[in-house]
Amino acid sequence: MSIVVTGATGALGRLVIDELLASGVPASGIAAVVRNKEKAAGLAERGVELRVADYSAPETLAGAFRAGDRVLLVSGSEVGQRVAQHAAVVAAAKDAGVAQLAYTGILGGPEADFRLADEHKASEQLILDSGLPYTFLRNGWYTENYTAHLEPVLAHGAVVSNAGEGRVASAARADYAAAAAAVLTGEGHLGRTYELSGDVAWSFAEYAAEVARATGKEIAYQAVAPEVHLGILTGAGIPAPFAEILVDVDLAIERGRLAGTSGELSRLIGRPTTPISETIAAAVA
Repeated sequence: MSIVVTGATGALGRLVIDELLASGVPASGIAAVVRNKEKAAGLAERGVELRVADYSAPETLAGAFRAGDRVLLVSGSEVGQRVAQHAAVVAAAKDAGVAQLAYTGILGGPEADFRLADEHKASEQLILDSGLPYTFLRNGWYTENYTAHLEPVLAHGAVVSNAGEGRVASAARADYAAAAAAVLTGEGHLGRTYELSGDVAWSFAEYAAEVARATGKEIAYQAVAPEVHLGILTGAGIPAPFAEILVDVDLAIERGRLAGTSGELSRLIGRPTTPISETIAAAVA
């Protein structure tokens, strides 16, 4: 039996493996499912087993899992292809007889009413229909979704959004990774659903003010209409279909869909979630 992390060379997967190792799980008890063995060389050097497989190539997934494995299915990043990809992983996990399939979904689950949630809802249903022992990790927003794109904010002196006065209860990616590690190593998590979010919900005006404090620059919050924001995003080179999804997410934020502060994330990880000020400071250091 191993603890298996899919998408292990991605930003979240790598952090989950870091958390597992830091918590005392021996490297020999961890398996990383990766598409590119060379890209995962650092994991192999730490003693983690590599299992090469691709969500989009179901035939490669047959050897990705073993009976009794505890598996984290990190949701795919290719919007529009994720349901088919996840279905292939679920089928392979069921065939192998895994003991747990934890899935990183999205805050709100069936109640999430924005387009980015559709594939996550369908994926959760696939897992339920499979009969596999599951844990649903419904992740809220990563603060890094914003701090990874500070360059245009600093260049133009503005945080631009069509979310109005909506608030976001984000947390650092490492916080969500710690939660995943907790449910993979602990007991009592089977059949459970966790709504995970940061302890504090912030507004975009507050985010802009925090960026200003961290950088010493004048940063304003510019609230714009959805169609204006769409034009800004596409004008910056973002493909229209994805730009439309981002605008739709901001509308969901305006409706309060990503503002929930259930406290479940901090309870799972045994500490407060990372304040946005810390993540911003790290991004601009």
